[in-house]
Amino acid sequence: MTLVTESRRPAHRAPGPDAPRGAPDHGAWFLVLPALIPILVLSVGPLLYGVLLAFTDAQSGRTEPTEWIGALNFRDLLHDTLFWESFRIGLVWAVAVTVPQFLLALGLALLLNQNLRLRWLARALAIIPWAMPEVVVGIMWRLVYNADAGILNETLRDLGLGNGHDWLSGLGTALPAVVVVGVWAGMPQTTVALLAGLQNTPRELHEAAAVDGAGAWRRFCTVTWPALRPVALAITALNLIWNLNSFALVYVLTNGGPGGRTRLPMLFAYEEAFRYGQFGYAAAMGCVMVAVISILLAVFLAGRLRGGAKRGDEA
Repeated sequence: MTLVTESRRPAHRAPGPDAPRGAPDHGAWFLVLPALIPILVLSVGPLLYGVLLAFTDAQSGRTEPTEWIGALNFRDLLHDTLFWESFRIGLVWAVAVTVPQFLLALGLALLLNQNLRLRWLARALAIIPWAMPEVVVGIMWRLVYNADAGILNETLRDLGLGNGHDWLSGLGTALPAVVVVGVWAGMPQTTVALLAGLQNTPRELHEAAAVDGAGAWRRFCTVTWPALRPVALAITALNLIWNLNSFALVYVLTNGGPGGRTRLPMLFAYEEAFRYGQFGYAAAMGCVMVAVISILLAVFLAGRLRGGAKRGDEA
């Protein structure tokens, strides 16, 4: 007769009614702290300090202590025509850069998604402008636009299209010239995002649409664009915010000139702070820009959530 002993493992007990549920896990905070502390110190801290500075009369070179003046800077800003003119220029700049940037990047992404020879080389060359610092890009394009020895004017002279033009100093050409540089410099990151979205689109859908007799445009409208739309909306919103915050590229190219025709809001705030020493007034400008960008971001997120809810209801 063989005795079979069965080893029994203690079963896990279910938490009783007296056991605390949803107790905070303090250990998780210690895991997050190494990443949270730099954000608090380098992002949230300066932001809060800038908001407080906007309600003071802080200036450079003064011997009297800084005083709290309430919303006086914002009231002055409300009647500052130069700031609102720079804000208008900033909106024109942001839209004029973002729209061509997206359209050209979409075409380039569709091209790079095809089975072309040396496609890897074309993809590598397409992201070169993205890898270059904005200061280097600005210096390079200043040489291109140079009135005397720039490659653009030399090409126009060789083609018999005039004796050249001072592109960055002309009142009518400065902003369009800077917009061209902004589109060129920002297009690679948009291309990479759209190309990633295209590669996530199942090829079976394109093959099925082609079998049904759909042409290239029909396949783009019914297959490609619906799958690409979330990525397109996200990268367009980010590009608009980044372009509204542009500073270094325009500063190197034109320094806000000629006659303030390319003075973007961030450049205007920089001049108020570091050229004229009005730190409180410049901080108020920064607060206004943060509020505008926050509103744009909130509208974008609300639209995304509403669109997601509609698609969920339809499903």
